[in-house]
Amino acid sequence: MQRAFELDIPQTLEEVCDPRSLALIVYDMQVGIVKQIENGQQITDRVVQVLEAARAAGIRVFFTRHMSLPKELMGVSQMRMAMAWQRVKSPNEVKPWFLRDAPGFHLIPEMNPLPSEAIFDKITMSAFEGTPLNIALRDCGIDAFAIVGIAMATGGGQGVIEGCVPACAITDVCSVPA
Repeated sequence: MQRAFELDIPQTLEEVCDPRSLALIVYDMQVGIVKQIENGQQITDRVVQVLEAARAAGIRVFFTRHMSLPKELMGVSQMRMAMAWQRVKSPNEVKPWFLRDAPGFHLIPEMNPLPSEAIFDKITMSAFEGTPLNIALRDCGIDAFAIVGIAMATGGGQGVIEGCVPACAITDVCSVPA
């Protein structure tokens, strides 16, 4: 670790992955998302391994869930995203898949968040923009994170840039399109 201007500047992955300043973000491991992925069980098994390792190491854990708004409250961005995901041509054909009380909205049982862990709901693809996650990370002194989960190329990868902190996407524990 180097130091300059009262700042610690990590030089290695080991220095970045200090459990005191590292968090694990488990991205959108929801019933309605995992069941759509061909290798969903394989990804789930690997995410569980990483989650157990993070807990054993004392790393803070945050979960995200994608949430749909009722059609009457969807804005342009959420409506266009729903139309694209559902491959429909009209807003009238959209069905909100991830309403708060819908079965598909919930995290899969294997995730089983502990009382010491947080779940953040989001209506955008980003894990950071428009969510309290970034505030919570900074308030806990987190300056790096590892991220695992589903649809990483859309929300997790984008969030890595938005978060402006060192990040490690554990790619063999993610669903990332080739």
